[in-house]
Amino acid sequence: MSFVRTRVERIGAGMVGVSRAVVELWLVYVGTLAGLVRPGKHRPAGELARQMHAIGNKSLVFIIVTLGFIGMVMTYQACMQFSRSIGDLSQVGKNYIRLVVSDFGPTLTGMMLATRVGAGIAAEIGSMKVTEQIDALRMSGVLPIDYLIVPRFIASLIMTLMLSVLGGAVMYGAGGLTAQYSFGVNPHLFFDLSLIRPRHVILMIVKALSYGAAIPVVAGFCGLRARGSSEGVGWATTAAVIGSSFAVIVLDFLISAAALFLTGGDL
Repeated sequence: MSFVRTRVERIGAGMVGVSRAVVELWLVYVGTLAGLVRPGKHRPAGELARQMHAIGNKSLVFIIVTLGFIGMVMTYQACMQFSRSIGDLSQVGKNYIRLVVSDFGPTLTGMMLATRVGAGIAAEIGSMKVTEQIDALRMSGVLPIDYLIVPRFIASLIMTLMLSVLGGAVMYGAGGLTAQYSFGVNPHLFFDLSLIRPRHVILMIVKALSYGAAIPVVAGFCGLRARGSSEGVGWATTAAVIGSSFAVIVLDFLISAAALFLTGGDL
């Protein structure tokens, strides 16, 4: 009986902890949205520009290299399978760009930013939390969410969208070069945008903005929950990477499912 009771208590404590974390995450999200409309007089001057540089410029090479190689691998595999099955490679580029625009470009960019940007935000805010700098902000009459998360939220929205466009272009370009030099595909056939519709571009924008909104909120939430010393910062960084990546995956599924429903399955 004591063993069963202990197991039940652990399960109950875990469920209570998860419920409390969900509520706190929601409050951080609501507080961030509220901070967008509150006057930013307590925010440091030029903080938005610094965060845009940290999130966008410093992630540029990472995004280009990663998505470029992924585009090369995906195109190579697609051409190989098409050549084995039907022998016609004229449709590879048309269908590839549709997938890049509507899914692969923003989603892979979001995943890469979740690892790099999410870890950085959580580590920075977590370090401030364990060194009691956030408590000092509260004593000075400054809301930590307005001071720390809101500038990162705005910068992430802007830079995630821009990097998604750039990353998708790199994927498409690298795929076209791979198809041309590895399988002899005519560039005019591969770089054919005839299957792209406005709904694909809208879907890319919605996904990019959703990922850009989720990453700083989840990472900031993990940083604010850091406890103890350097060990707590390490926990917050790990949790931010896992949580941000999971948020990107879940949002990708939900947005794609909603788009399929609204378009009647014609994406």
